[in-house]
Amino acid sequence: MSHTDKYEHHDYYGVDELLSDDHKLARDAVRDWVKKEVSPIIEEYSEKAECPKHLFKGLAEIGAFGPSLPEQYGGGGMDEIAYGVIMQELERGDSGLRSMASVQGSLVMYPIYRYASEEQKMKYLPKLGSGEYIGCFGLTEPDHGSNPAGMITNIKDDGDAYILNGAKMWITNSPLADIAVVWAKDEEGVVRGMVVESSWEGFSAPEIHGKWSLRASITGELVFDNVRVPKENVFPDIRGLKGPLSCLSKARYGIAWGAIGAALDCYDSALRYSKERVQFGRPIGGFQLTQKKLAEMITEITKAQLLAWRLGSLANKGEATPAQISMAKRNNVHMALEIAREARQIHGGMGITNEYPIMRHMMNLETVLTYEGTHDIHLLITGMDVTGINAFS
Repeated sequence: MSHTDKYEHHDYYGVDELLSDDHKLARDAVRDWVKKEVSPIIEEYSEKAECPKHLFKGLAEIGAFGPSLPEQYGGGGMDEIAYGVIMQELERGDSGLRSMASVQGSLVMYPIYRYASEEQKMKYLPKLGSGEYIGCFGLTEPDHGSNPAGMITNIKDDGDAYILNGAKMWITNSPLADIAVVWAKDEEGVVRGMVVESSWEGFSAPEIHGKWSLRASITGELVFDNVRVPKENVFPDIRGLKGPLSCLSKARYGIAWGAIGAALDCYDSALRYSKERVQFGRPIGGFQLTQKKLAEMITEITKAQLLAWRLGSLANKGEATPAQISMAKRNNVHMALEIAREARQIHGGMGITNEYPIMRHMMNLETVLTYEGTHDIHLLITGMDVTGINAFS
Protein backbone atom coordinates (compact mmCIF):
# COMPACT_ATOMS: atom_id res chain seq x y z
CA MET A 1 0.00 0.00 0.00
CA SER A 2 1.21 3.52 -0.75
CA HIS A 3 1.55 6.04 2.06
CA THR A 4 1.18 9.80 1.86
CA ASP A 5 3.84 11.37 4.05
CA LYS A 6 2.29 14.37 5.84
CA TYR A 7 5.26 14.94 8.15
CA GLU A 8 5.96 18.46 9.38
CA HIS A 9 9.11 19.33 11.34
CA HIS A 10 8.77 20.26 15.02
CA ASP A 11 11.19 22.74 16.58
CA TYR A 12 9.80 23.96 19.88
CA TYR A 13 12.92 25.87 20.96
CA GLY A 14 13.86 27.45 17.63
CA VAL A 15 16.98 25.28 17.27
CA ASP A 16 16.79 25.97 13.53
CA GLU A 17 18.15 29.46 14.25
CA LEU A 18 21.38 27.76 15.30
CA LEU A 19 21.69 26.05 11.90
CA SER A 20 23.26 27.61 8.80
CA ASP A 21 21.44 27.97 5.48
CA ASP A 22 23.57 25.11 4.15
CA HIS A 23 22.41 22.85 6.97
CA LYS A 24 18.76 23.64 6.24
CA LEU A 25 19.18 23.20 2.48
CA ALA A 26 20.78 19.79 2.99
CA ARG A 27 18.07 18.77 5.44
CA ASP A 28 15.23 19.91 3.19
CA ALA A 29 16.67 18.10 0.18
CA VAL A 30 16.89 14.85 2.16
CA ARG A 31 13.39 15.35 3.63
CA ASP A 32 11.91 15.85 0.15
CA TRP A 33 13.70 12.75 -1.13
CA VAL A 34 12.48 10.63 1.82
CA LYS A 35 8.89 11.81 1.30
CA LYS A 36 9.03 10.99 -2.39
CA GLU A 37 11.19 7.85 -2.57
CA VAL A 38 11.09 6.19 0.85
CA SER A 39 7.80 6.78 2.69
CA PRO A 40 5.55 5.36 -0.06
CA ILE A 41 7.43 2.03 -0.13
CA ILE A 42 9.09 1.51 3.25
CA GLU A 43 6.20 -0.29 4.99
CA GLU A 44 5.99 -2.79 2.15
CA TYR A 45 9.74 -3.49 2.14
CA SER A 46 9.76 -3.77 5.92
CA GLU A 47 6.86 -6.21 5.84
CA LYS A 48 8.61 -8.34 3.19
CA ALA A 49 11.89 -8.08 5.16
CA GLU A 50 13.56 -6.92 1.96
CA CYS A 51 16.19 -4.22 1.50
CA PRO A 52 15.22 -1.52 -1.04
CA LYS A 53 18.59 -1.81 -2.78
CA HIS A 54 17.70 0.75 -5.43
CA LEU A 55 17.86 3.44 -2.72
CA PHE A 56 21.68 3.21 -2.46
CA LYS A 57 22.05 5.25 -5.65
CA GLY A 58 19.55 7.82 -4.38
CA LEU A 59 21.37 8.07 -1.05
CA ALA A 60 24.56 8.85 -2.99
CA GLU A 61 22.79 11.49 -5.10
CA ILE A 62 21.47 13.36 -2.06
CA GLY A 63 24.94 13.32 -0.47
CA ALA A 64 24.16 10.92 2.37
CA PHE A 65 27.42 8.97 2.09
CA GLY A 66 30.15 10.74 4.08
CA PRO A 67 28.63 14.25 4.03
CA SER A 68 31.45 15.55 6.26
CA LEU A 69 34.33 13.89 4.36
CA PRO A 70 36.30 15.95 1.79
CA GLU A 71 34.86 16.16 -1.71
CA GLN A 72 38.00 14.83 -3.44
CA TYR A 73 37.41 11.57 -1.57
CA GLY A 74 33.77 11.20 -2.57
CA GLY A 75 32.34 13.00 0.49
CA GLY A 76 30.18 16.11 0.72
CA GLY A 77 32.72 18.54 2.16
CA MET A 78 30.21 19.72 4.78
CA ASP A 79 30.48 19.91 8.56
CA GLU A 80 29.39 17.54 11.32
CA ILE A 81 26.05 19.28 11.92
CA ALA A 82 25.16 18.78 8.25
CA TYR A 83 25.98 15.07 8.69
CA GLY A 84 23.73 15.07 11.77
CA VAL A 85 20.68 16.68 10.19
CA ILE A 86 20.96 14.38 7.16
CA MET A 87 20.99 11.31 9.44
CA GLN A 88 18.00 12.72 11.33
CA GLU A 89 15.96 13.00 8.15
CA LEU A 90 16.95 9.51 6.98
CA GLU A 91 15.98 7.91 10.28
CA ARG A 92 12.73 9.84 10.24
CA GLY A 93 12.09 7.68 7.17
CA ASP A 94 13.47 4.45 8.66
CA SER A 95 16.30 3.44 11.00
CA GLY A 96 17.41 0.79 8.50
CA LEU A 97 17.83 3.46 5.84
CA ARG A 98 19.98 5.54 8.19
CA SER A 99 21.98 2.38 8.97
CA MET A 100 22.69 1.88 5.28
CA ALA A 101 24.07 5.42 5.05
CA SER A 102 25.85 5.40 8.45
CA VAL A 103 27.74 2.24 7.62
CA GLN A 104 28.79 3.43 4.18
CA GLY A 105 29.92 6.88 5.37
CA SER A 106 31.15 6.44 8.94
CA LEU A 107 32.27 2.83 9.09
CA VAL A 108 33.63 2.28 5.57
CA MET A 109 34.53 5.60 3.93
CA TYR A 110 35.77 7.25 7.13
CA PRO A 111 38.37 4.58 8.10
CA ILE A 112 39.61 4.37 4.49
CA TYR A 113 39.89 8.18 4.39
CA ARG A 114 41.60 8.30 7.77
CA TYR A 115 43.85 5.23 7.73
CA ALA A 116 44.42 3.92 4.17
CA SER A 117 47.22 4.89 1.80
CA GLU A 118 46.53 7.62 -0.76
CA GLU A 119 46.43 4.98 -3.49
CA GLN A 120 43.76 2.95 -1.64
CA LYS A 121 41.74 6.10 -0.93
CA MET A 122 41.57 6.97 -4.60
CA LYS A 123 40.80 3.36 -5.52
CA TYR A 124 37.80 2.94 -3.21
CA LEU A 125 36.40 6.24 -1.90
CA PRO A 126 34.98 7.83 -5.08
CA LYS A 127 33.12 4.59 -5.90
CA LEU A 128 31.75 4.37 -2.36
CA GLY A 129 30.70 8.03 -2.41
CA SER A 130 28.85 7.59 -5.70
CA GLY A 131 27.08 4.43 -4.53
CA GLU A 132 28.79 2.33 -7.22
CA TYR A 133 30.35 0.27 -4.42
CA ILE A 134 28.52 -0.80 -1.27
CA GLY A 135 30.65 -1.29 1.83
CA CYS A 136 30.33 -2.97 5.22
CA PHE A 137 32.28 -2.93 8.50
CA GLY A 138 33.52 -6.13 10.13
CA LEU A 139 34.27 -5.75 13.84
CA THR A 140 31.62 -7.65 15.84
CA GLU A 141 32.07 -11.42 16.10
CA PRO A 142 29.57 -14.16 17.08
CA ASP A 143 31.15 -14.40 20.57
CA HIS A 144 32.58 -10.89 20.92
CA GLY A 145 30.09 -8.03 20.75
CA SER A 146 30.59 -5.56 23.58
CA ASN A 147 34.14 -6.88 24.04
CA PRO A 148 35.82 -6.43 20.63
CA ALA A 149 39.25 -7.00 22.19
CA GLY A 150 38.35 -10.69 22.42
CA MET A 151 38.18 -11.08 18.63
CA ILE A 152 39.64 -14.25 17.12
CA THR A 153 39.57 -13.28 13.41
CA ASN A 154 43.25 -13.18 12.44
CA ILE A 155 45.82 -12.59 9.70
CA LYS A 156 49.06 -14.50 9.07
CA ASP A 157 51.95 -13.15 7.02
CA ASP A 158 52.38 -14.87 3.66
CA GLY A 159 54.94 -12.90 1.67
CA ASP A 160 53.18 -10.20 -0.39
CA ALA A 161 49.82 -10.88 1.30
CA TYR A 162 48.18 -11.79 4.57
CA ILE A 163 45.96 -14.86 4.97
CA LEU A 164 42.72 -13.87 6.71
CA ASN A 165 40.60 -16.33 8.69
CA GLY A 166 37.61 -15.84 10.97
CA ALA A 167 34.00 -14.69 11.08
CA LYS A 168 32.00 -11.54 11.84
CA MET A 169 28.33 -11.29 12.83
CA TRP A 170 25.50 -8.71 12.64
CA ILE A 171 27.08 -6.89 9.72
CA THR A 172 24.81 -4.32 8.04
CA ASN A 173 24.96 -4.48 4.21
CA SER A 174 27.33 -7.49 4.16
CA PRO A 175 25.37 -9.70 1.70
CA LEU A 176 25.34 -6.80 -0.80
CA ALA A 177 28.81 -5.45 -0.12
CA ASP A 178 31.54 -5.03 -2.72
CA ILE A 179 34.12 -4.34 -0.03
CA ALA A 180 34.44 -4.82 3.73
CA VAL A 181 36.59 -2.89 6.20
CA VAL A 182 37.70 -5.76 8.44
CA TRP A 183 39.50 -5.74 11.78
CA ALA A 184 41.63 -8.75 12.65
CA LYS A 185 44.54 -9.65 14.94
CA ASP A 186 48.02 -10.08 13.48
CA GLU A 187 50.53 -12.68 14.68
CA GLU A 188 51.51 -10.43 17.62
CA GLY A 189 47.85 -10.24 18.65
CA VAL A 190 47.59 -6.58 17.56
CA VAL A 191 44.34 -5.43 15.92
CA ARG A 192 44.83 -4.31 12.30
CA GLY A 193 42.36 -2.89 9.78
CA MET A 194 42.14 -3.77 6.09
CA VAL A 195 39.97 -3.48 2.99
CA VAL A 196 38.75 -6.87 1.75
CA GLU A 197 36.96 -7.27 -1.58
CA SER A 198 33.95 -9.58 -1.64
CA SER A 199 35.01 -11.14 -4.96
CA TRP A 200 38.16 -12.65 -3.43
CA GLU A 201 38.28 -16.39 -2.97
CA GLY A 202 37.24 -17.61 0.49
CA PHE A 203 35.01 -14.58 1.19
CA SER A 204 31.33 -15.23 1.89
CA ALA A 205 28.54 -13.17 3.48
CA PRO A 206 25.43 -15.23 4.35
CA GLU A 207 22.32 -13.19 5.14
CA ILE A 208 20.78 -13.29 8.63
CA HIS A 209 17.05 -14.08 8.45
CA GLY A 210 14.24 -13.87 10.98
CA LYS A 211 14.76 -10.28 12.23
CA TRP A 212 11.72 -8.55 13.74
CA SER A 213 13.65 -5.26 13.65
CA LEU A 214 15.42 -3.28 10.91
CA ARG A 215 13.59 -5.47 8.44
CA ALA A 216 14.21 -3.13 5.50
CA SER A 217 17.96 -3.21 6.16
CA ILE A 218 20.00 -6.22 5.09
CA THR A 219 22.19 -7.85 7.76
CA GLY A 220 24.59 -10.74 7.41
CA GLU A 221 27.73 -12.49 8.52
CA LEU A 222 31.22 -12.26 7.08
CA VAL A 223 33.13 -15.53 6.79
CA PHE A 224 36.82 -15.61 5.80
CA ASP A 225 38.32 -18.93 4.77
CA ASN A 226 41.99 -18.37 3.91
CA VAL A 227 41.29 -15.10 2.10
CA ARG A 228 44.46 -13.60 0.57
CA VAL A 229 44.60 -9.87 1.41
CA PRO A 230 47.34 -7.97 -0.49
CA LYS A 231 49.58 -6.07 1.94
CA GLU A 232 48.74 -2.72 0.35
CA ASN A 233 45.12 -3.28 1.46
CA VAL A 234 46.10 -3.30 5.14
CA PHE A 235 45.99 0.14 6.83
CA PRO A 236 49.68 1.02 7.23
CA ASP A 237 49.90 2.96 10.48
CA ILE A 238 46.95 2.28 12.77
CA ARG A 239 47.34 -0.40 15.45
CA GLY A 240 44.98 -1.61 18.18
CA LEU A 241 41.32 -0.90 18.92
CA LYS A 242 41.80 2.85 18.55
CA GLY A 243 41.11 2.42 14.81
CA PRO A 244 37.72 0.72 14.93
CA LEU A 245 36.62 2.73 17.99
CA SER A 246 37.26 6.01 16.16
CA CYS A 247 34.88 4.81 13.43
CA LEU A 248 32.26 3.81 16.00
CA SER A 249 32.40 7.28 17.54
CA LYS A 250 31.64 8.77 14.14
CA ALA A 251 28.71 6.39 13.60
CA ARG A 252 27.34 6.81 17.15
CA TYR A 253 27.38 10.55 16.61
CA GLY A 254 25.14 10.03 13.57
CA ILE A 255 22.79 7.82 15.61
CA ALA A 256 22.45 10.52 18.29
CA TRP A 257 20.98 12.75 15.58
CA GLY A 258 19.20 9.98 13.69
CA ALA A 259 17.12 8.71 16.62
CA ILE A 260 15.58 12.18 16.97
CA GLY A 261 14.19 11.72 13.46
CA ALA A 262 12.37 8.53 14.44
CA ALA A 263 11.00 10.27 17.56
CA LEU A 264 9.83 13.26 15.52
CA ASP A 265 8.01 11.01 13.07
CA CYS A 266 6.17 9.25 15.90
CA TYR A 267 5.32 12.54 17.64
CA ASP A 268 4.16 14.15 14.39
CA SER A 269 1.83 11.23 13.67
CA ALA A 270 0.48 11.14 17.25
CA LEU A 271 -0.16 14.89 17.35
CA ARG A 272 -2.07 14.82 14.07
CA TYR A 273 -4.04 11.73 15.11
CA SER A 274 -4.97 13.27 18.48
CA LYS A 275 -6.62 16.22 16.72
CA GLU A 276 -8.54 14.03 14.24
CA ARG A 277 -9.65 11.12 16.43
CA VAL A 278 -12.93 11.89 18.19
CA GLN A 279 -14.10 10.04 21.32
CA PHE A 280 -16.74 11.14 23.88
CA GLY A 281 -17.71 13.95 21.55
CA ARG A 282 -14.35 15.66 21.13
CA PRO A 283 -10.82 15.11 19.75
CA ILE A 284 -8.74 12.95 22.09
CA GLY A 285 -6.09 15.70 22.02
CA GLY A 286 -8.48 17.64 24.28
CA PHE A 287 -8.13 15.16 27.14
CA GLN A 288 -5.61 15.77 29.90
CA LEU A 289 -3.83 12.42 29.70
CA THR A 290 -3.30 12.70 25.93
CA GLN A 291 -1.97 16.24 26.40
CA LYS A 292 0.37 14.96 29.11
CA LYS A 293 1.79 12.41 26.65
CA LEU A 294 2.22 14.95 23.86
CA ALA A 295 3.71 17.61 26.17
CA GLU A 296 6.24 15.14 27.57
CA MET A 297 7.11 13.92 24.06
CA ILE A 298 7.93 17.37 22.71
CA THR A 299 9.86 18.18 25.90
CA GLU A 300 12.08 15.13 25.53
CA ILE A 301 12.56 15.75 21.79
CA THR A 302 13.57 19.35 22.51
CA LYS A 303 16.16 18.25 25.09
CA ALA A 304 17.57 15.73 22.59
CA GLN A 305 17.71 18.38 19.83
CA LEU A 306 19.74 20.68 22.08
CA LEU A 307 22.04 17.82 23.13
CA ALA A 308 22.68 16.89 19.49
CA TRP A 309 23.22 20.49 18.39
CA ARG A 310 25.76 21.14 21.15
CA LEU A 311 27.51 17.84 20.39
CA GLY A 312 27.65 18.85 16.72
CA SER A 313 29.18 22.22 17.64
CA LEU A 314 31.86 20.43 19.67
CA ALA A 315 32.43 17.90 16.85
CA ASN A 316 32.98 20.75 14.38
CA LYS A 317 35.84 21.99 16.58
CA GLY A 318 37.20 18.46 16.95
CA GLU A 319 36.38 18.57 20.67
CA ALA A 320 33.53 16.04 21.03
CA THR A 321 34.82 13.22 23.23
CA PRO A 322 33.80 9.57 22.78
CA ALA A 323 32.17 9.76 26.22
CA GLN A 324 30.08 12.79 25.21
CA ILE A 325 29.01 10.95 22.07
CA SER A 326 28.06 7.92 24.20
CA MET A 327 25.85 10.08 26.42
CA ALA A 328 23.97 11.52 23.44
CA LYS A 329 23.58 8.18 21.68
CA ARG A 330 22.23 6.52 24.83
CA ASN A 331 19.89 9.35 25.81
CA ASN A 332 18.46 10.05 22.39
CA VAL A 333 17.79 6.44 21.39
CA HIS A 334 16.10 5.69 24.72
CA MET A 335 14.05 8.88 24.32
CA ALA A 336 12.95 7.85 20.83
CA LEU A 337 11.90 4.38 21.98
CA GLU A 338 9.81 5.81 24.84
CA ILE A 339 8.15 8.24 22.43
CA ALA A 340 7.35 5.45 19.98
CA ARG A 341 5.62 3.53 22.79
CA GLU A 342 3.59 6.56 23.96
CA ALA A 343 2.69 7.41 20.35
CA ARG A 344 1.45 3.84 19.88
CA GLN A 345 -0.95 4.34 22.80
CA ILE A 346 -2.30 7.60 21.41
CA HIS A 347 -3.03 5.82 18.12
CA GLY A 348 -4.84 3.05 20.01
CA GLY A 349 -5.39 -0.06 17.92
CA MET A 350 -4.44 1.80 14.73
CA GLY A 351 -0.95 2.18 16.18
CA ILE A 352 -0.16 -1.48 15.55
CA THR A 353 -1.09 -1.30 11.85
CA ASN A 354 1.18 -0.36 8.97
CA GLU A 355 -1.09 2.55 8.13
CA TYR A 356 1.06 4.45 10.61
CA PRO A 357 4.86 4.26 11.03
CA ILE A 358 4.80 3.77 14.81
CA MET A 359 5.25 0.02 15.22
CA ARG A 360 7.99 -0.11 12.58
CA HIS A 361 9.94 2.64 14.35
CA MET A 362 9.41 0.93 17.70
CA MET A 363 10.79 -2.39 16.45
CA ASN A 364 13.71 -0.67 14.70
CA LEU A 365 14.65 1.34 17.77
CA GLU A 366 14.88 -1.83 19.85
CA THR A 367 17.95 -2.66 17.73
CA VAL A 368 19.32 0.88 17.71
CA LEU A 369 19.21 0.75 21.54
CA THR A 370 21.82 -2.03 21.58
CA TYR A 371 23.89 -1.61 18.43
CA GLU A 372 27.06 0.49 18.17
CA GLY A 373 27.41 -0.01 21.91
CA THR A 374 24.51 -1.22 24.06
CA HIS A 375 22.42 1.06 26.25
CA ASP A 376 24.17 -0.37 29.32
CA ILE A 377 27.70 -0.14 27.90
CA HIS A 378 27.21 3.55 27.08
CA LEU A 379 26.06 4.10 30.66
CA LEU A 380 29.32 2.53 31.87
CA ILE A 381 31.34 4.70 29.48
CA THR A 382 29.80 7.76 31.15
CA GLY A 383 30.34 6.18 34.56
CA MET A 384 34.01 5.58 33.84
CA ASP A 385 34.36 9.13 32.49
CA VAL A 386 32.94 10.75 35.62
CA THR A 387 34.56 8.46 38.24
CA GLY A 388 37.81 7.55 36.52
CA ILE A 389 37.16 3.90 37.45
CA ASN A 390 36.64 1.22 34.77
CA ALA A 391 33.65 -1.01 35.58
CA PHE A 392 34.17 -3.26 32.53
CA SER A 393 37.00 -5.35 33.86
